Amino acid sequence: MSRLPGDPGPLRLLRYAAGFRLPEENHGWVRHDLTDAGWRGRMLARHLALMVPVCVLLGLLPAPWGIRVAVGLLALLSSTFVVMVNSNDIRRARLRQHALPIPDDSEPDDRSPR
Repeated sequence: MSRLPGDPGPLRLLRYAAGFRLPEENHGWVRHDLTDAGWRGRMLARHLALMVPVCVLLGLLPAPWGIRVAVGLLALLSSTFVVMVNSNDIRRARLRQHALPIPDDSEPDDRSPR
């Protein structure tokens, strides 16, 4: 896959995955990342890139192996569920964070008036 103009380097990409704002020069890439097809998959991949090492560290805690595995899986599955359920809200917050327009093509929220 070819790199997009404004594509952040590995360090900036890691900061972006952790929730930090990217500089103005990367806003075109951020717009692509949060609005083009497949944005939910990219969001999930970023979340997993952050959570898998955390879950591995949880697995190293002193406890019987079954509890260590259960704690790691519980952390991974529950956090992934929360990210997927709130993906539209996370996307809107990230677009606002970078002062980018929020597209009107998202699915309707259950909280919106009918």
